[in-house]
Amino acid sequence: MLTGKHLVFVGGDARQLEVIAQVVDNDASATLVGFSDIHRDYTDTVYGELTEEVLAKADALVLPIAGMENDGRVDTKFAPEPVMLTESHFAALRPGAFVFTGIARSVLTEWCNSHSLQLVKLMELDEVAILNSIPTAEGAIAIAMEETDITLHGANTVVLGFGRCGQTLAHKLRAMGANVQVCARHASDLARVDEMSLIPVPLKQIEDAVRRADIVFNTIPALVLNAGVLKEMARDCVIIDIASKPGGTDFRYAERRGMRALLAPSLPGLVAPKTAGRIIARSLSRILAEESDGGHKEEDIWS
Repeated sequence: MLTGKHLVFVGGDARQLEVIAQVVDNDASATLVGFSDIHRDYTDTVYGELTEEVLAKADALVLPIAGMENDGRVDTKFAPEPVMLTESHFAALRPGAFVFTGIARSVLTEWCNSHSLQLVKLMELDEVAILNSIPTAEGAIAIAMEETDITLHGANTVVLGFGRCGQTLAHKLRAMGANVQVCARHASDLARVDEMSLIPVPLKQIEDAVRRADIVFNTIPALVLNAGVLKEMARDCVIIDIASKPGGTDFRYAERRGMRALLAPSLPGLVAPKTAGRIIARSLSRILAEESDGGHKEEDIWS
């Protein structure tokens, strides 16, 4: 439980609404900043402005998964304008207070370090990222079904990358009857691909993997589908890039060549915001509860 904890939520998307609901249900109170366009009542929660006085009373500042831009901007789906944070806002937080975010850019990291704040990058926690890969994979598969005129069963698919999202996506595609090749860099990943009865391909041989593909899913946040690789692919191959912006595809050349290439980051917030919000809330609540008594059981949060 989070009895006595006060959280300040700044901006976000539909996932954040479920996080708020979950932490309030765990007996926390909250101030919501950048939520002027929603019409929903939460127990022991107020809609407020971003002031140093509000932050001084907070045990935690909760930012969206997308975090804060280096200019201090925090985007929100629930207000006409983004919220702007400055270093003075972070200085107002008590030393040791938590700052939760999905990802952290350099300025956010710098300000948290400067003011002795505990920065938690939720998307770097396995307990969040692994579970978050499920709605990501389901969303990518849904896009593939919408954008093609073939079944996934029997389709030649390629998954680029074998991290958390790549593993879940490859597993689900195989379960649907797709032919799945996985391109990965490390020998240990290729061995695991083989163990899963998938087709391993070293990343340096990416052209061989994608040449006969019907659908390519990219999870690698680097330019792996460059012009040279795209030229080797069938023009009717559909590319679904779920890596963080700007993705790993040369979208300009793909368009020039008449290929269908889609950048689809942050799929959990689009296809399953309630599930994604609950995943975030569980870890956030666990961390805050453990900080309170030093011995809180994970099972209490997950039950």
